[in-house]
Amino acid sequence: MADRLDRLDQPRQPRFTVRPYDPERFGKLAERIARFIGTARFLVYMTVFIAVWVLWNAFAPAAWRFDPYPFIFLTLVLSLQASYAAPLILLAQNRQDDRDRVQYEQDRLIAERNQAETEYLTREIAGLRIALGEVATRDYLRGELQRLLEELDERGRTGSPPS
Repeated sequence: MADRLDRLDQPRQPRFTVRPYDPERFGKLAERIARFIGTARFLVYMTVFIAVWVLWNAFAPAAWRFDPYPFIFLTLVLSLQASYAAPLILLAQNRQDDRDRVQYEQDRLIAERNQAETEYLTREIAGLRIALGEVATRDYLRGELQRLLEELDERGRTGSPPS
């Protein structure tokens, strides 16, 4: 056992394991944060937070103040918040773009299928119209029978034999 631990050509076993990075879970978290950052509630919370910070550090007893007038620490906190918010918002936008791309592709496929079905039905209707043009209609048959009756009546009156 000690022999195995001292070998330099073998990798060491990790002392602890880190949970694997799940980009889907992180992406969902980023979207939730970005969605919250884009709300009026967040703006109200940030406004109240900054107002309390400034009022505390301007009017609290000197011993209780932790960020005197130019409020350098507040600037640092807001910069840190912005430096994390921007990439989270971009990540959420990229994920939304990916979802939109998939949706557009599905919509395109559905539109192509609908177009093909419409063209098929148009060809079928055209074929039926052509076929109906070759079928004797009721009015056509009535007209032919009427013409034959008139021809028979005329032959009967004239006494000529049918040809």
